[in-house]
Amino acid sequence: MQDNVHRLRDKGGDSEKITINLGYVDLGRIDLLVQEGFYSNRTDFIRTAIRNQLAIEREAVAQSIVRHTLELGLRDYTRADLEAVKAAGERLDIKIVGLARIATDVSAELALATIESITVLGALHASAELKSALSERIR
Repeated sequence: MQDNVHRLRDKGGDSEKITINLGYVDLGRIDLLVQEGFYSNRTDFIRTAIRNQLAIEREAVAQSIVRHTLELGLRDYTRADLEAVKAAGERLDIKIVGLARIATDVSAELALATIESITVLGALHASAELKSALSERIR
């Protein structure tokens, strides 16, 4: 990957629940593959299908990450991190593909003083208070 791309650590245990609607025929075909032992359950099939499609689109995703200067993976922002940013007189433009977590002990005041914008393609875990305070900066 390019110099402006920062790979973050992957964390397999963290996941986000999503809901999808499938037609009855597609669902029946999935159930048939599960029944025949190709997959352990519907979720196993769907995860495998998504991973296979992402593998096919790997280059397009990589190019987009470079183009948009995004970080990939899991990124934690602690109170100490944000206090250091504030002390340096800087502000963050957070751009993540994956999971961004802002620690629960980060105050709304500190977040507003240090976070210019947040773009997360995936999930943002922060307190309701922080999300509310930063709502105009979340894209």
